[in-house]
Amino acid sequence: MNYIKKAFFVAFLMVAMNTHADNGVKMWYTQPAQKWDTEALPIGNGRLGAMLFGDINTEHIQFNEQSLWSGDNNWDGAYNTGDHGFGSYRNFGELVIDFDNLNQTRSYKRSLDLISGIHTTSFASNGVKIQRKAFASHPDEVLVFRYMSNKKGAFSGKISLSSAQGAISVAQNAELNFAGEMPNKLKYAANLHLEHDGGTVRVEGDKLVFEKCNSLVIYLDARTNYKPDYFSNWRGADPMPLIQKEQASAQKWSYEELVKRHINDITHLTAAAVINIGKTADSILALPTDIRLKKYAAGGADPDLEEMMFQYGRYLLVGSSRPGGLPANLQGLWNNSNTPPWASDYHNNINVQMNYWPAESTNLSECHIPLMDFIAASAEPCRIATRKAFGENTRGWTARTSQSIFGGNGWEWNIPASAWYAQHVFEHWAFTMDKSYLEKTAYPILKETCQYWEDRLKQLPDGTLVVPKGWSPEHGPREDGVMHDQQLVWDLFQNYLEAAKVLGIDTEYQIKVASMKQHLAPNKIGKWGQLQEWQSDRDDPDDQHRHTSHLFAVFPGRQISVANTPELAQAAIISLRARSGNYGKNINTPFTVASTGSDSRHSWTWAWRCAMWARMGEGEKAGMMIRGLLTYNTTSANLFTYAPVQLDGNFGITGAIAEMLLQSHTGEIHLLPALPQAWKANGSICGLKARGGFTVDCSWKNGKVTSYKIRSLTPQKVIVRVNDELKEVTSEKL
Repeated sequence: MNYIKKAFFVAFLMVAMNTHADNGVKMWYTQPAQKWDTEALPIGNGRLGAMLFGDINTEHIQFNEQSLWSGDNNWDGAYNTGDHGFGSYRNFGELVIDFDNLNQTRSYKRSLDLISGIHTTSFASNGVKIQRKAFASHPDEVLVFRYMSNKKGAFSGKISLSSAQGAISVAQNAELNFAGEMPNKLKYAANLHLEHDGGTVRVEGDKLVFEKCNSLVIYLDARTNYKPDYFSNWRGADPMPLIQKEQASAQKWSYEELVKRHINDITHLTAAAVINIGKTADSILALPTDIRLKKYAAGGADPDLEEMMFQYGRYLLVGSSRPGGLPANLQGLWNNSNTPPWASDYHNNINVQMNYWPAESTNLSECHIPLMDFIAASAEPCRIATRKAFGENTRGWTARTSQSIFGGNGWEWNIPASAWYAQHVFEHWAFTMDKSYLEKTAYPILKETCQYWEDRLKQLPDGTLVVPKGWSPEHGPREDGVMHDQQLVWDLFQNYLEAAKVLGIDTEYQIKVASMKQHLAPNKIGKWGQLQEWQSDRDDPDDQHRHTSHLFAVFPGRQISVANTPELAQAAIISLRARSGNYGKNINTPFTVASTGSDSRHSWTWAWRCAMWARMGEGEKAGMMIRGLLTYNTTSANLFTYAPVQLDGNFGITGAIAEMLLQSHTGEIHLLPALPQAWKANGSICGLKARGGFTVDCSWKNGKVTSYKIRSLTPQKVIVRVNDELKEVTSEKL
């Protein structure tokens, strides 16, 4: 889309999505946040992030920079999350602003716009109207906070900046800064610059004191000397000089120019895709987000809240994963602890992958790039750890379940980890059709991962190949031929073969991989009609474990589908029902949100199963999974999923909703494959993506497509399934 078209599109979208106030584009509340994890609201520029509470007298702003990690370089072994060993993601610090004489407030409101990325707090105090704005600028690499009122000289108080790692803060002129070094020799620094209109600013100890100012603008930047390069020992230049350079550059712009640059940058991502799945009643739209969530959890209808969850997942990915930075971790990049749950690391047995399920399908391909860069940067230390664990002659690499930013591997070996990573590497090509990327980045990773499995697969007496000593995360013992592992390797081989064919290279190795794929031990249907999780038929029909690892082939894989493998698809449905507590002794229990087993009420579990039901064409059950996520104490007032915070549920449900509306994994573009009854009246999608480089718009009424548009960079023929009819159309030029 050229810049002129994009500008018109964004303008249209901003108007359209504000036609009913504060709906699917804006979260808002009528009281300050009290709790970081369940009430505060996030801003982020992909590298820097902050959580905002909207306090009245004392403004607390907790901030992070995604590379502040403890732990040792290239760690391999125990899951030690202290200063050394595997380590963990860390809290960077806190900005606190103590205001004088802000009392007797009324008309309080705080909000977060999911398109513009601007956080706003407004209220009246002693007859004075106060407004605060905050955003995380990607083009200018700073967090920006502005304080305004309708009365001159309204702002007096103190500003402090504190490090969560023990560095001492220093005040000078109109700036606060600190710098330090972690026990692992990672250097870190932060700098705050204050600009004011009217009044005075002075230094008092380690604080800035402002008196009778008309307005304030604060610029905050933080960095480490982390470098994503094994051969540089994961360290680069000192952070403070770069911080000072970025601060000086940002200060050349007026506040209005900074806002404009920020909005122009962020909306090319946040506004790239939008869905309309129904109209919420005006009486519900008039309520703050936390109250709407409670009413929805009690059984109320609120399609705009479901749209908000879709956009929120996209917003969080934009805020925590931009090119040139690290990928989103378990908490995106927002973290207020030095001992966060699961180290706030990169869990590769479902979690980090789920973070990126919305990246391609919801038009955020560039946000996927940090994951590719992380995979490439981690390869060498993973090769070393892999040879240590599996033999010095092992080609390729894999990883333990937990990974750090310093090439660290912790906890159990997740042996097919690199195969699952390779799926993301391939999907970026499948959606973008970037042949240069395929040749230079994707293909080498795919081939090397195939070589790992060429060396590792075990041949049984009947000639079939199985993954030895596999595991069905996080369920069951290690043994040969676990279906989860078999499916991942099948997916890897299929993706490799398609990539090699496009590039027209390695013909002999294509033959080898095709033979290995053909001889992989296949999926099996067990005695009660289930898709087997193991080679032996011993699945328990009353097992309600949260993981459904043996259904990878349904989603995010593509080995099993209703169209191409109907018997296996039916077996997968039975397995999915069983995991949800709707089989075995409960076989006659109606499938409902409430009947879903308690171990299946994890945030990411609802999201994964939503996507699986969508792939099966079961729109009603997919819709139930959305309601389950928003009902059973897995979604907080600030719409963060899980307790403690684990944002894969947010990312995952966005990807799953996209699967309900558009699918392209079977070689065709399928419009509205899994529409629940509640969404059928009328609706539309704009800007969703399909494999092959296609952008899709679609409108419907009474569950039937009424119009659609398929666009691509180069017009080409494509098969589209519309209202259960297959049509060959030529795409329009994007």
